[in-house]
Parts: sequence; structure tokens; C-alpha cells
Amino acid sequence: MDTSELEPSKLGTKEHWDNVYEEELENFSENGDEGEIWCVSTSLPLHSYFWAMNEMVKWVNQHAPPRPDMSVLEVGSGNGALLFALVEGRGEACYPPHRLLGIDYSEGAVQLAQSVAHSRNLTAITFRVCDFLHEDPPLLADDQNGAWDLILDKGTYDAIALMEKGENGRIPVEGYPMRIAKLLNPGGHFLITSCNFTDFELQSKFITEETGLQYHSRIEHPTISFGGSTGSACSSVAFTKSA
Repeated sequence: MDTSELEPSKLGTKEHWDNVYEEELENFSENGDEGEIWCVSTSLPLHSYFWAMNEMVKWVNQHAPPRPDMSVLEVGSGNGALLFALVEGRGEACYPPHRLLGIDYSEGAVQLAQSVAHSRNLTAITFRVCDFLHEDPPLLADDQNGAWDLILDKGTYDAIALMEKGENGRIPVEGYPMRIAKLLNPGGHFLITSCNFTDFELQSKFITEETGLQYHSRIEHPTISFGGSTGSACSSVAFTKSA
């Protein structure tokens, strides 16, 4: 599916996600519920979200193991679940929390992630409000070039693909691959999970002469059958930038 074929949806609006995280912040304050791991799909079972996130953690452990100076950025970090999993060593290794940054354009999401981090004694992880398409993420301490060794996305590209066209008539998601390429260190990795695009479609968008990104690997997800067709409920593809 080409991104131009997608109809705009409320899932691509900031208002929707602000409302979602306002409710989740209230739930966390009242009963400690940390909220959902959101994927921009109405058909994927909740347990599949957790499975996909855990598989991302496994992939990171294998292909981008932690180093003391390693910088990790999650675009659209939501409640922070993926970064918490990396720090708490749910895979094979623990990542240094002070080298992790989660950004989200919803202030409520950032407030929720910060609240959960405080409850888990993981306040060394940084969460900040940032509109990724138009703003550079804040620098970590001692970083000067603003580039990252590992960038993660577990549904943000999907949400941006559902945005309305801008005043210039362009679809906002068209600028996303170059934003990733600009912010990725040479030799670094970008891992994306999508509920709306196939592996092939993701590769066609991110592997271009302009981005300079290259295919690295993919995560094998369970397959489902529907209407006589078989495929994966979601796709996860990793890219790298030449050193």
C-alpha cells in the first residue's frame, strides 16, 4: 500500500492522542495502570502488541548490544514501555538509562512516561515533548552532533501516515524517512514496527538514494489467515546507515 492511498484518520491527529493520554494519565493516578502499548490498528489483538515489542527488544539485544556511550532514541515513545524494557534487561542486557531518550508530540504521553519512570525508579531515562517532523530531539548530555546510534519506532510512522495533507499539499509522512536518515549515526540502526505496512512497503519507503539507508534484517512475526490470504499481523524491519 502506498502512503498516498491511506485515508486520513483520527488516529493521525494530535487531538486523538492527547485525549488518549489524558485518560491514561488519570487511570495511572487513580490505580497505577501504566496504559497500553499502542499500535495504529484496530484489528490487532492486544497480546500481539506485547509480543511485537518483546521481539523488538530481542532484536536490539542481538544486533545493537549496549555500550556505555550508546545513544538510543524512540520516536513516539508513548508510555515508555519499550525503553523501560531495554533498561530493565527483559532481553539479554541492560541499556544505560541516561543514554535513552523518548520523544512524543503529545504532552500527556510524556507526562505519563515520566510518571511511570518515577514509579519504577527509572528517572534517568529522558522523556521530552517533540514534534519529530519539525523539531530535532534534544541532545543528551555530552552529545554534540545530535545523531543517534539506535532509533526505534513501534507505530509512529503508521500514525503519521494517517495525517491530513499539509498546506503545501504534501503528505507529512513523506518527510519521515529523511528525518530518520539525518538523525542516524553512520553505522547506526533504525528498527521500525508497523501494523499497516508490509516489509516490502517499508523497504521501498526507507531505502532510497536520498536516505542512503540499507536493509539490515527483519523480525519474523506469526502469520494469520484471512479471506484466503496469509500474512503477518505486523511487520518489523531494520535498516542501517553506512559507516
